Amino acid sequence: MQVRVLRNQDVRRVLIGVPRGHRHIRVLLDIGDVVLVLQEATVSNITRAFLSILLHPQKAAVELRCVKLEDRKSGYAEYQLIESDRSEEEVLAEMDSILAGE
Repeated sequence: MQVRVLRNQDVRRVLIGVPRGHRHIRVLLDIGDVVLVLQEATVSNITRAFLSILLHPQKAAVELRCVKLEDRKSGYAEYQLIESDRSEEEVLAEMDSILAGE
């Protein structure tokens, strides 16, 4: 697996908004050789997990997994990134392994 760390200086610009003809926010990350487009559901799921770690006095890590939800709130995407059952220690160990060559 190729690992690429995006630092602030690697991001040329970010465009955020609801494109014409769409109903949901898109985040466009211009990183020079490619533009990454993140859909609102993806950003929302990552934000939820990010804030749960940032604001929790003990939580240190979480893994999100793509899950197809048959039952969900109205307006929510069919596919969601949902917290897995992996322990924080397992998640941190995998992160250490992936980032070892950074």
